[in-house]
Amino acid sequence: MRRPVILTIAAGLAAALLAPAVATAAAPRLTIVPQQVSSGRTVLAGAPWRVAVVMRPFVPGQTVAVGLSRHGHQLKGVVAPVAPAPGGAGVAVVPVGGRSAGPIRVRAVHFATPQLGALVAKSVRVHVRAPRAALGSRGPLVRLLQVGLHRLGYVVGARGRFDVRTARGVLAFRKMLGMSRTEVADARVFRALARGKGRFAVRFPRHGRHVEADLSRQVLALIEGAKVRRILATSSGKPSTPTVLGHFRVYLKTPGTNSEGMLDSNYFIRGYAIHGYPDVPVFAASHGCLRIDNVEAPFVFGWLHGGDRVDVYP
Repeated sequence: MRRPVILTIAAGLAAALLAPAVATAAAPRLTIVPQQVSSGRTVLAGAPWRVAVVMRPFVPGQTVAVGLSRHGHQLKGVVAPVAPAPGGAGVAVVPVGGRSAGPIRVRAVHFATPQLGALVAKSVRVHVRAPRAALGSRGPLVRLLQVGLHRLGYVVGARGRFDVRTARGVLAFRKMLGMSRTEVADARVFRALARGKGRFAVRFPRHGRHVEADLSRQVLALIEGAKVRRILATSSGKPSTPTVLGHFRVYLKTPGTNSEGMLDSNYFIRGYAIHGYPDVPVFAASHGCLRIDNVEAPFVFGWLHGGDRVDVYP
């Protein structure tokens, strides 16, 4: 980072406002568009992102100066050329990166040239967040987490709140990746989400609407063809009462809670069922059934139909 560039940008923001404009067919405007950030303008500390400065309409041979600051302290200054883009616009792209959390103010200015007068874009603030969230957290970082989980099929709760449902979604995600089985979204979780990891690999797409239970990971997925609809944490049969393996069909559905505390049961062979239960440990602990959280049981009960396949594998 060269301090003269930063000082030039700062001075230019004031000078550009005073410089006379040169007439053009349509008065161009500058707009700052942060890229690779969430819809709430949130990005994780350490993650790469970019600033695109859009000039509309495009005028050849121009440059823009982009400055980044935090709490009034200048962090970076770059002068970049404006290149033609589709739709009659011009774009200058500046890569950004940093490991420190905190708000970043982005400013952009075009200095007057014989072809075009001075332009100043409306500044934009981007929130750089430390990558950690747990039960009780809330805000843009949690929303970023929820969006990433939801895209892969994991269940999340109230928007922007790290509630119990979001915690169970994080647990299922961590199970899929072989991480320690906790409900904390730490830096590893966010990095994995950013890289698109944690997808459930469907083994039996020809089974149409079906459930796949992966006992090694202790998760089950609701699937339509090759499309994963939901991924849930489960607790299968403990070693002394293991869950039966194989390919089955739902043959009986019993709503409500039975005498064993099983909620909304979907039986797929003999007394084995997918059902809700108050206690769903992170390991295999049932008497052979596939336990899921009581909160998710009503949805699964309504989603599964009699005759739907249930595929259980180690």
